[in-house]
Amino acid sequence: MYIVVIGGGKVGYYLAKALLQDGHELLVVEKDQRKCEAIAEELGQVVLQGDGCEVATLEQAGVGRAGVLIAVTGDDEDNLVACQVAKRRFQVPRTIARINNPKNEAIFKKLGIDVTVSSTDLILAQIEQEIPTHSLVHLLTLKGVGVGIVEMRLPPDSPALGRPLKDLGIPDESILSLVIRQGKAIIPYGNTVLEAEDEVLAVTTPQDEPALRRILLGQAPSQ
Repeated sequence: MYIVVIGGGKVGYYLAKALLQDGHELLVVEKDQRKCEAIAEELGQVVLQGDGCEVATLEQAGVGRAGVLIAVTGDDEDNLVACQVAKRRFQVPRTIARINNPKNEAIFKKLGIDVTVSSTDLILAQIEQEIPTHSLVHLLTLKGVGVGIVEMRLPPDSPALGRPLKDLGIPDESILSLVIRQGKAIIPYGNTVLEAEDEVLAVTTPQDEPALRRILLGQAPSQ
């Protein structure tokens, strides 16, 4: 099946990698030239630089013959527009959109998007389950992708406290996706400052997990 992925960030990259491993024909559409170059270097010539919301770009990508279009940019509006153009202009049978704000889910479905995926809802569903009280717990391993979702509760002596995330040196292949503070969910950004007892959920690779643990917990990984 030919699949077009809109968005070449970390989500788009790992998604593309997994789909290629499953034998699908695939093209990633990404605006940023540096991201395009990185994807081409890692995955081959499966990336097109351009705006996935524009008809001309989607036409160049051959969306008309795609079985699925998946929009996973960090902007809900872009994801919605890309899916709508694919559906209405190119009659793509199935569209899937990443939603960063769960409140947008109803709107997306009313506007004809076939499938919506909210990372926040997925993570919160994991939190609602019984989680062991260890400081670092694997919640989910993504099949075939080599990354997992882990949960950490920051101790009072964490070296990460009081500093914005952008200054912590988080590994490139790790994403802090959610912070739970006093029962409230916070979507972290570069200027977010962590506090003691914050519960942090992160997507990371096995290779980067020890470094992430040292940065956030100030501990070497246990054997």
